[in-house]
Amino acid sequence: MNYQAINFKDKFAKFDNHWSPRVIAQMNDYQFKLVKVLGEFVWHHHPDTDEVFIVISGVLDIEFEDGTVTLHPGEMYVVPKGVTHKPVAKEECQILLVEPEGVVNTGDTQSALTAQNDVWV
Repeated sequence: MNYQAINFKDKFAKFDNHWSPRVIAQMNDYQFKLVKVLGEFVWHHHPDTDEVFIVISGVLDIEFEDGTVTLHPGEMYVVPKGVTHKPVAKEECQILLVEPEGVVNTGDTQSALTAQNDVWV
């Protein structure tokens, strides 16, 4: 048994790529993923799962077809499954995602920002 805490700061220091989630833990069928974001992502949705964004540092806007939610450090938002959205960060933002194993970061949309899945750090 590993009795060592997972330190977000240490894990974030191990990668530089933006929009490329890194798995840091798994609980049952759910993965905890850290991701650095900067700029605009792609419009997409996840037809089979909700998606939670937890901001660790920076500011994240999540745009929707009819509005925007802005998240600051220590805040989170759950995007319901099937809802089209686009994350945007004007400056680098560090976030934690919690989602079922196998979820593709761009959901139903193929893009140059579609990341390799199940990459651990």
